[in-house]
Amino acid sequence: MANKNKKEYSFKTKTKKMLDIMIHSIYTHKEIFLRELISNSADALNKIRFKSLTNKKLLDDDTDLEINIKFDKDKRILSVEDNGIGMSRQEIIDNIGTVAQSGSQDFLEKLKEEKDAMELIGQFGVGFYSSFMVSSKVEIISKKPGNEAVKWVSKGDGKFTIDKSDKKGHGTKITLYLREGEEFDEFLDQYKIQNLVKKYSNYIPYPIKMDFKKQVPDESSDKENETKEIVEKKILNSMKPLWKKNKNDLKEEDYKEFYKNFFGDWNEPFDYIHTKAEGLVSYHALMYIPSETPPNYYHKDFKPGLNLYSKQIFIMKHCEELLPEYLHFIKGIVDSPDFSLNISRETLQKDKKINRIGKSLEKKIIKLLKNKLKSSRENYEKWWKNFGTTIKNGIYQNPSKKDMLQDLLLFHSTNSKENQVTLSEYIDRMDEKQEYIYYLVTSERKNAENLPQLEKINEKGYEVLLFTDPVDEFLTTFLKEYKDYELKSLNKEEIDLEKEDKESIEKKEKESKTLLETIKNNLEGKVNEVKLSKRLNKSAACLVSENSGMSIHTEELLKKTQDLPFESNRILEINPNHKLFSILKNEYDNNKNSKIIKEYSDLLYNQALVMEGLPVENPSEFAKKISDLMVKAEDREEN
Repeated sequence: MANKNKKEYSFKTKTKKMLDIMIHSIYTHKEIFLRELISNSADALNKIRFKSLTNKKLLDDDTDLEINIKFDKDKRILSVEDNGIGMSRQEIIDNIGTVAQSGSQDFLEKLKEEKDAMELIGQFGVGFYSSFMVSSKVEIISKKPGNEAVKWVSKGDGKFTIDKSDKKGHGTKITLYLREGEEFDEFLDQYKIQNLVKKYSNYIPYPIKMDFKKQVPDESSDKENETKEIVEKKILNSMKPLWKKNKNDLKEEDYKEFYKNFFGDWNEPFDYIHTKAEGLVSYHALMYIPSETPPNYYHKDFKPGLNLYSKQIFIMKHCEELLPEYLHFIKGIVDSPDFSLNISRETLQKDKKINRIGKSLEKKIIKLLKNKLKSSRENYEKWWKNFGTTIKNGIYQNPSKKDMLQDLLLFHSTNSKENQVTLSEYIDRMDEKQEYIYYLVTSERKNAENLPQLEKINEKGYEVLLFTDPVDEFLTTFLKEYKDYELKSLNKEEIDLEKEDKESIEKKEKESKTLLETIKNNLEGKVNEVKLSKRLNKSAACLVSENSGMSIHTEELLKKTQDLPFESNRILEINPNHKLFSILKNEYDNNKNSKIIKEYSDLLYNQALVMEGLPVENPSEFAKKISDLMVKAEDREEN
């Protein structure tokens, strides 16, 4: 006798194509079907709990809302069951049909381009149908309070049937008849299922239960070490995540333990932020600032970004879009109802609510770092050694963040051998006559004190910032001034002195014009200009760059890592008050073609390189000229 209640339906053409691709394609994330089914169950439980607030008959006082997972290895069956709101006959047609049809054409187009369907399945609202990636048949039995139970069955072949069911209580049970093959066997393993629940659904606010089989000692047996198998129901998820707990209920150790376990870092965090927001955007966030850079932090295989959850359901790992690049070292979790399981990276970039969450988190991180700088200076300086370059890159990559980040910056300075200085501290102790914030690009802090470029500045008692980080000089492209004080480089040709000093040097430069041209010609290809120095006191010479170019140190560093399309113009500055310049001038006045001028020109240039900590161009030739000079000096003494 025909079953009048059972009816067969056909999927639309687009849905058939979608199912066919899912069934016959191989994806690396088949496992997400379990996440999707548990998520649907959690939504059903949320709905009945909400409706029960106004209709207490829906739930008995002793009703525990929960999700149960069962499996049968022999029959290759896996089921997910909840006692949520359930669906009526019409709802199961409409809801399941809508899921199958929603965005199916776009999904098909994208699926052709992607090898991994993990994000796409959520993105286009076809999560339930990910079940067909692992199943040859899917069965849904559902009952809504006040309605008869219904049974939905499909083999993913373009058809589905709906029939009556004898299910008594409200809720939904989805049964998957798993495909044959080793790749599907893992979904019939209790430990694999447990791990998947912890990975994707650990913080669902309802218990996810499963019967666990285990061996225990058989006390009734006379045999030694005899065991028996028992079955106990086990809750697979922790339900209440740390980030949603009240901060007053947590201890410092709780945060540190969670950080080490969740993010796999043996080091304690530098600090953390536990916050929530409600209003235009709502979220809970738990973010950690690491104290040490990960071993692969500067390698291409480093994966930055926060973990995203929506209503405690895991949806994305390593989300780079929420925070700007300069904060990619931040580890943490953001849980927001404004995120949905269909979120995509493209959506993240365009959604105004999500952008608002990102900006809010960024401000909180910067505020914390500023407070650490004030309250825990020693620890901040240690942290800065690891992450300072990253913060500086924030200004270089996005100049609009200059005002937000500039007070976090630390630099070495001539006033301190150990500690570093902020720009604000530098200004607070500036000399009254000082007009600029002076800086010097150098390779190492320990070599800076004896650099010739500092001689006149030191004489005035001015403090100089020492730029030892390769990114420092690029930073000044956008950080040109701080609190109305211009940053001025001592590595460049322009330097301001008292009027009388300037006039004196300009006069000597006119008198020595042809000599300086001769030295320049002797150093052709090495320097672009030779001039008298306004900055030297004791040293005979130094090398600087033109105002528009980069420093010699930065240029040399970049040459080691990449091909430069251009080179800065180098300028050799000679101290007009040094005895060596007097010797050169006298020699030139007596014999304009003197070989000594040629030799001294090379010696001055290489001496300047040595003072900068840079290699001389021809060490053996340089050593020979020094030896010859020493011999000549000895001969003059004997005569």
